[in-house]
This record gives sequence, C-alpha cells and structure tokens, in this order.
Amino acid sequence: MRSVIFASALSLCAAPLFAQDQVTLLLDWFVNPDHGPVIIAQEKGFFAEQNLEVEVIAPADPAAPPKMVAAGQADLAISYQPQLHLQIHEGLPLQRVGTLVATPLNCLLVLKDGPIATPADLKGRKVGYSVGGVEEAMLGQILKTHGLSSSDIELINVNWSMSPSLMSGQVDAVIGAFRNFELNQMEIEGVPGRCFFVEEEGLPSYDELIYVANRDTMDVDMIQRFLAATEKATQYIINHPDESWEVFAGTAPELNDALNAAAWRDTVPRFALRPAAMDAGRYARFETFLNDAGLTDAILPVGTIAIDVTAP
Repeated sequence: MRSVIFASALSLCAAPLFAQDQVTLLLDWFVNPDHGPVIIAQEKGFFAEQNLEVEVIAPADPAAPPKMVAAGQADLAISYQPQLHLQIHEGLPLQRVGTLVATPLNCLLVLKDGPIATPADLKGRKVGYSVGGVEEAMLGQILKTHGLSSSDIELINVNWSMSPSLMSGQVDAVIGAFRNFELNQMEIEGVPGRCFFVEEEGLPSYDELIYVANRDTMDVDMIQRFLAATEKATQYIINHPDESWEVFAGTAPELNDALNAAAWRDTVPRFALRPAAMDAGRYARFETFLNDAGLTDAILPVGTIAIDVTAP
C-alpha cells in the first residue's frame, strides 16, 4: 500500500511561524473510519495548534508498524491491545501511550440466516481466522463458554479474507472480523451477517486500537500534545458527526462510499473520548487472560504494558 501523507491547507494556515515538531505515525491498515480522530485533527488544524507536523503513513505490511516503532523508525504506531501484550512478551520495547478505539471491534461473524444460531452450533464446522495466537485464544474462550473446545471445530486460515470466505461458504464462521466493517460490507452485498461480540462471550473487554511508542526513546511532551489534538478532534466528531464525516470523506475519493459512511456511523461512538486516560484493570485482566490461555509464560505488571503520559 502506498504511503499516505496528509497536509491540509487549513493546517498550513493555522501553523505557527516557527518550525513545527515532526511526528511520524504509522497506521495499522489503509486509511478508514477507525482513524477518524487522526484525520480530523490533521484536517482541522488541531495538530498544528499543538506545534506538530504529523506524517501519517499507511503500512505495506500491517504487522510492521509496531516493529518499526520498536526499531526507532517511527514515533508512534496504531496497533491493537491484544497484540501489544504479546509483542512486549517477545521483547519489543513498546508501551501503550493512548487509546483510539476504546471498545472491542472484533467479533465471531456468521451468516444471519445460516445454521449458526449460537456459538454452540459450531461443533463440527469450519471457522476462519487470520492472526494466530490471539484470535485462536479468543475463539477458544468463546467455545469454552458454550461447552466446546478447539478440537470440536476445524480452523482455516482465510488470510484476511473474512467476509468473502464466509459468504462463499468456505467457512461457517470467522473470528477477527470487525463489527463496524464486515457486518456493513455483508449487508451492502446482500448477504447479511450476525456478530457474536467477544466481550459478551466470556472474554475480558479491551481497547481495540491504541497508540504505541518506544518505551526507551519516546518524547512524552510530543505525545501529550498529539493526544491533546486527537482528543479535540474526537470532541469535534461527537459534536458534529455529519460535518466531520464530510471532512473525512473529502480527503480521498475512495473514502466517500456507502461502506465507509456506514462504518463511520458505527465507529463514532467507540472513539476514546479521553485518549490519554488508561484503565489499569483492563490491561491487567487481559494480561491474565493471555497467560491463562497459555500464550505467555508470566504476568507482567501493567506499568510495563501501558502508561498514562499525562500522569504526574
């Protein structure tokens, strides 16, 4: 995917006369409504108000951004809380410094009119996934909640082809689908889906999308200003959802379509109103969940995983 650099005329007009601090932000995927506060902060000049010039880059490899931040090749990356826990256990010097989407988006997706009325109906059926480890652990917990185990289903790697593999009949369900995208995509294509929400099926809740930085080299002052700008952008989105959609959709022709409009509507309520704020218990519970699932060898202190950069 090509790099995407946003530099709006409004931001330039709002820029101070002295040089702005340069910030490189790596997205988790191509630009989409999940990134609303970042794009609105750019387009409305909120980054410039904080004396920041932010370069926003969509990755060629979705797995690369946290590794690049850990290697000092970018200041911030948008990533996922579940993956962050494992990356820290693997030795990457990362920490959560802010939240973008404050609720899970992941779900177990099935056909609305298909044979799966509850996850218990998955026995003997095929379930697609894309990311091993965390998604398998999530699915395992859902199955356990309904009296099943991983041996009762057949796992198939669908390689990010979530809704197509489900609609084509390749699999009977997929884990890892996002409720704000795949559900809308299937509805638009005339094959309605149904989500079983992971936080309602035995899993601890978590922050789906977070900002991560290198714990050894992060610029705390810069991050504080970055989060202040995205908080102002989120407030603008909440107060002006229609106007903010027009701003977002106007940044690129491919964003102004029915799928992104529907995803925008469903994502707005999930943006973190206080991106710097941190729920320590949430991170402790998910760390324990991963350890219980056998994905880690120890339980790390919350402060190793996540911090509030605005705390005194």
